[in-house]
Amino acid sequence: MMEQLGLFAEAGQSKGLPVDLLEYRPGLIGVTEGDALLARLIRDTPWRQTKQKMWDKEYLTPRLTCWYGDAERIAGMLPWTPELLAIRKLVEPMAGIGFNSVLLNYYRDGNDSVAWHSDKESIMGSQPVIASVSFGAVRSFDIRNKADHALRYSVRLEHGSFLLMKSGLQEHWEHRIAKSVKPLKARVNLTFRLVI
Repeated sequence: MMEQLGLFAEAGQSKGLPVDLLEYRPGLIGVTEGDALLARLIRDTPWRQTKQKMWDKEYLTPRLTCWYGDAERIAGMLPWTPELLAIRKLVEPMAGIGFNSVLLNYYRDGNDSVAWHSDKESIMGSQPVIASVSFGAVRSFDIRNKADHALRYSVRLEHGSFLLMKSGLQEHWEHRIAKSVKPLKARVNLTFRLVI
């Protein structure tokens, strides 16, 4: 049986993290290069804030987003930039699959977040693999079991870190980036996906 959320380990993850579902690697990209990429992504990305419908009302999503990918084959995608292609080349061998798109998320401060959800969009198939690279402020990536919310874990996503959400995670688990009561600086997260 999996252990419940405990204090963060030195490696930045809670005790008992289910490695069959998640893989975390700090320091994929060094601090100096990560700082430059963060500044460039914030400055050069055409960010937009989308709306979501909840309980018959529309709300602005509390973060900014932008999609890049194989624009000639996937409608609505911006074409890959050289920086995003270089990062994709780094993460694909670790993920064991090729990606054709990346969703960028810009968390401007601790007020920006993403609520509990699972990425089960039909465009990615029933058991998607998602590779994530984070830049900027450290944020806690929480997961909880859909059937038993007491089963939960957290990973501190550090500047330049890599997180792999493996096949099966989206089916039985939800994840989030919670709001923070502490003042936080900006964070940009890249989630590489294979759109079918």
